[in-house]
Amino acid sequence: MTRRTVRERRPPPPLGPAKLEELALAYVARFATSAAKVEQYLGRKLRERGWEGDRSPDPRAIVERFVELGYIDDEAWARAKGGSLLRRGYGVRRVDQTLGAAGIDEAIRNDVRAGEAEQRRAALAYAARRRVGPWGSAGPDRAAREKQIAAMLRAGHGFDAARAVVDAASIADAEAWANEVEEFP
Repeated sequence: MTRRTVRERRPPPPLGPAKLEELALAYVARFATSAAKVEQYLGRKLRERGWEGDRSPDPRAIVERFVELGYIDDEAWARAKGGSLLRRGYGVRRVDQTLGAAGIDEAIRNDVRAGEAEQRRAALAYAARRRVGPWGSAGPDRAAREKQIAAMLRAGHGFDAARAVVDAASIADAEAWANEVEEFP
């Protein structure tokens, strides 16, 4: 029987200023992201690999320069991410939590917040995807209705919207509720 030797992996070399910037550039080229997420990524890489530069590392300066160059745009990312979550059926509260966790400033979150019509369309999208209310197979009993409303609340929808969708008699009634609000640009 032959004995295999296990090759030990050498840890990657510590980062220098040029390599840190190269990592940041590769990250923003690959992923649409926020400034805070890039800064967190660089901090994690510094903890994992260490630093060999003369001065202390400054990931924040790299991020600020990338923002000035237009490589990172928090507002555009927040609009895209918020729109994606709304199309998947998540409510405005859940979108706001996700954007806040990504480090998006509250002023930007307020600027990109969905209007009432978008929120209602998101509630319908969630209900259709999760078979809630009129999209369900049968009329819900009291316990099932409460579970459906709770699920919609967890998805970030308001109580009134959850109740309106769950209690709708038909899909047409739910869509009529969603179309009651006109959205102005």
